[in-house]
Amino acid sequence: MSQSAYLSVTYHSLRGRSVLITGGASGIGSELVRAFVAQGARVTFLDIDEAHGVPLARETGSQFLRCDLLDIDALRASVAQVEAERGGVDVLVNNAGRDDRQNFAEIEPPQWRRMLALNLDHQFFASQAVASGMTRRGGGSIIMLGSISWMRGRPGMAGYTTAKAAINGLTRTLARELGPSGIRVNCIVPGAILTERQQALWLTPELDAEFIRLQSLKFRLTPEHVARVALYLGSDESAGCTGANFMVDAGLTQN
Repeated sequence: MSQSAYLSVTYHSLRGRSVLITGGASGIGSELVRAFVAQGARVTFLDIDEAHGVPLARETGSQFLRCDLLDIDALRASVAQVEAERGGVDVLVNNAGRDDRQNFAEIEPPQWRRMLALNLDHQFFASQAVASGMTRRGGGSIIMLGSISWMRGRPGMAGYTTAKAAINGLTRTLARELGPSGIRVNCIVPGAILTERQQALWLTPELDAEFIRLQSLKFRLTPEHVARVALYLGSDESAGCTGANFMVDAGLTQN
């Protein structure tokens, strides 16, 4: 989606704000980068994927920092770098994640821990890293990324669904903990989002038709639908919102 697609609504409060996005090189993350850049925000994104990250930064005028989010020390250092160079972080979008499939009977402790690290740990530690700076500046917005997969009890995804269910609880706890400092914490909960990764690895015509059948809205969701909600949550228009789940699933969880 081109950046101009995100100008149907202009969030003046986002202009000039420092926005940090994890996992921004591809998929939903790259749309988040384009969306916030289109609103005039100063966007930095973290990712290990240089092959996609470097050209995306060049295309959008954003800042790309290579960071392995499994390395918490490296994550903290990257956040500190962004705060020093950008004068702080006003909006954090904890986007990074991987919905790898796992055979329940074959999961060993290293694979289990890796799935939690890929989908949960960095959301906590990135939030922790920006909280003190946001507090000093009088507030900010932290946006978590969940998933409806745990609500639907999807098989073959035990590590992923466990992590995404935990994000629901983490969102509510951080909203209470950080609220007195003016920091809002909300969670976007995507449904079946049509990304290049999904198309390459798992999508079949039968599965595509099944999603449409189960959804209340009869069209496939794309990363753009998630990005538009993130813009709202990062802006002052959502100043009264915290501790909430914002479902972007076309009504899939109604079935």
